[in-house]
Amino acid sequence: MTYTFIHIIHIFSVFIYGGFLITDNLILMRMQKTLSPEKYTEVRKYFALFTKQLVPKALIVAVASGLYLASQVFGEISPDGFSTFQIILSIKIFLGGWLGLRGVLQVFFGIQPFVFTSHRFPFILVVTIILLSQLMFAF
Repeated sequence: MTYTFIHIIHIFSVFIYGGFLITDNLILMRMQKTLSPEKYTEVRKYFALFTKQLVPKALIVAVASGLYLASQVFGEISPDGFSTFQIILSIKIFLGGWLGLRGVLQVFFGIQPFVFTSHRFPFILVVTIILLSQLMFAF
């Protein structure tokens, strides 16, 4: 029951964070081409104002709940080494942990990333994590 509850929380928090990245990368970036620079800056300001409180918390919940879920399904490591499932899950843990660390450092400590300063790279990582989550159950 606990696993199911945390899994639902994880899915909702990923939807919030992923939805933010989709909106930023696929909608707002396209608006930049059609709006004047002043209007685009105003739109970005309002978008940031409305998302600043929710999205970072959703990212932290997604990472924390994802770590819990991974700990519940990782399983025993066989003498032969990691299974394909465990390898893919480990990659997901690394990518999700990187996103979480980057988000915590940026939002709560004001440390801006030196590389990958846009939201395009986190968007690619989220899509990759989602694809990996589907692949790991195929093996």
